[in-house]
Amino acid sequence: MKFEPATQTKKVLRESLKQCVRRPHGKINKGRLYIAPEAWGTAGTETNLCISRFSILDCTGNIHIGPWCMIGARTRIYTHDHIHDGHAPLLLQQERYGIVWQDKYIGADVWIHENAIVLYQVTEIPDGTVIGAASVLTRNPGPYEIWAGIPARKIADRRDLSPQELRELANHRKFRLQDHLKDSWETTPFTIF
Repeated sequence: MKFEPATQTKKVLRESLKQCVRRPHGKINKGRLYIAPEAWGTAGTETNLCISRFSILDCTGNIHIGPWCMIGARTRIYTHDHIHDGHAPLLLQQERYGIVWQDKYIGADVWIHENAIVLYQVTEIPDGTVIGAASVLTRNPGPYEIWAGIPARKIADRRDLSPQELRELANHRKFRLQDHLKDSWETTPFTIF
């Protein structure tokens, strides 16, 4: 079986970045997105990244992204926050004091799944980290940790699998509608798109 590339071409990646890089507080600070040079030099691919054009990369502060990273659709990565303390109206505080911002480092082989939110407080997502779908990351994880939930917490560590374990995982018995529906599979007039 031949699989399609999971990484993006240079053209597709650049188009995605044009849509997802935002500077909502550019008058206060205008950060940049830094992509590690190793993201461009993998034999057989133009890049080794996959960054959804539907994500939001808040570049009020700078963001560094290492090689072999995946950032899923509707993921939001924030480098700024608003001042929430006190009893004065929050918009008035923003008009008087602005916002707080800081840079963010994302290492190599980081996977941030769909709809995840990485809040301002997170300064580093180290190599090998996985953030689960729809998670809200509020603090720095450790290398090769898997985090999920709201707020996200560590649920596992990534571990190396033997070749036999990898084969078993890839070839596990899949849930199939035809098996589940049995006789009704052939006789039911399903609407099929």
